[in-house]
Amino acid sequence: MNRGRIIKNIFARFKKPSYTNRTQSYCRLSTYSINGTKSYLFMNKSPCHSVQYVKRNFHSSHVCCTVVPFKLSDIGEGIKEVEVLEWFVAVGDEVSQFDNICEVQSDKAAVTITSRYDGTVKKLHHEVGDVAQVGDTLVDIEVADDEATTEKVPETETVSETTVQDVQNVTEAPVQVVHDKALATPAVRRLAKEHNVSLSDIKATGKDGRVLKEDILLYIGQSGPSLTAPPTVPPPSTKVTPLAEDRIEPIKGIRKVMFTSMKESLSIPHFGYDDEFDLGQLVDLRYKLKKEVKHTTGLKLSYMPFIIKATSLALKEHPILNSQIDGDNLVFKADHNICIATDTPHGLLLPCIKQVQNLSILDITAELNRLHEAGLNNKISPADIAGGSFSLSNIGNIGGTYARPVIFPPQVAIGALGRIQVLPRFDYHGNVVKAHVMCISWSGDHRVIEGATMARFSNQLKDYLEEPAKMLMHLK
Repeated sequence: MNRGRIIKNIFARFKKPSYTNRTQSYCRLSTYSINGTKSYLFMNKSPCHSVQYVKRNFHSSHVCCTVVPFKLSDIGEGIKEVEVLEWFVAVGDEVSQFDNICEVQSDKAAVTITSRYDGTVKKLHHEVGDVAQVGDTLVDIEVADDEATTEKVPETETVSETTVQDVQNVTEAPVQVVHDKALATPAVRRLAKEHNVSLSDIKATGKDGRVLKEDILLYIGQSGPSLTAPPTVPPPSTKVTPLAEDRIEPIKGIRKVMFTSMKESLSIPHFGYDDEFDLGQLVDLRYKLKKEVKHTTGLKLSYMPFIIKATSLALKEHPILNSQIDGDNLVFKADHNICIATDTPHGLLLPCIKQVQNLSILDITAELNRLHEAGLNNKISPADIAGGSFSLSNIGNIGGTYARPVIFPPQVAIGALGRIQVLPRFDYHGNVVKAHVMCISWSGDHRVIEGATMARFSNQLKDYLEEPAKMLMHLK
């Protein structure tokens, strides 16, 4: 309320004398209150002194602390929202400038948010896992008045030595706006702290009175480039002397054949198909037979003879995979001449086992051992390589799970066998069991083979290998 109106109301409510002093007589004009403080105005009853002044200070209580919202500022890169990953503070914790407040995750990177104030955390506005938008309040921090960034109006006014005649001329004190703390980014505050500069002493040129980096540099009498690291001078180039000379060899022999075949395969539109086989029963069967085979024949029984025989049985059901392209014709091969990609010191070879449909598992075992020894000794003949109709590559013998095998023309399909891994799997009753899993990757010529045909062939082979006893019904 305007003080002039207060004093005017005092005269309007003039009452009879009700107060007596030992030395003088006074009459109380009225009782009034400003900002919750009760005060009195008196008049001297002496005829010589018609007016007696009153000296009284009016004041209000001063707020010591202010709660300011700490908002999520724009962290750049077009990021509009973040997920709160972790809080580094809790309600009641004391924080200082540049202390870690929380860690947030955007769609590009994880960012640690630091405090811009010195104060006490009063409230966390988000839980871990919540999504906060740019501009949302993260925490409320209680700071001292000199730390608050909001504008304040001084509330203390004084009325002193006021006579009754001058009361009506009392006017309000001018309102002053005081910025208790300069606005600045954490990086600018850190720069000011490094140079022992108070932000309140710097003339701000940024928007809304924000102190910029250039303002600090201008204040301390330095230019921007002087604070940056001096450009590095590249070391003088030195001529590198090779320790060894390059060697040039002509492509010939086995590599020449592979070079020609792979060049021709570039014209084949490949497509891939992958599947997993559980070979638990086959592992048990081989374990039971390998000692007997070794004792009777002296041969080492591996998984490949079973896989090759099962492949021949599946090719019988899907003969298009055992075909070859001859110009505009498709030749269905009568014999299952299955090639086995073999890694030798002299390069990749593709010897084949002829007429697998007529061989037993022991016959295939013996032929595999012969071709393996011939490959190590570079004794594989052209007859061993010619005539292949279907190919398998046993990459699992070296390592690896999946592959993308390349078709050897004029064949139309090839399979790559991954290594057998012991992995947890669910059985038919939902129990977790130990499984011996092998991954097989197929490549087919999409000009003559459809994906559905390759899938049916793979399922047929899978049925034979996962239950090898079924092969007995088809053996001759």
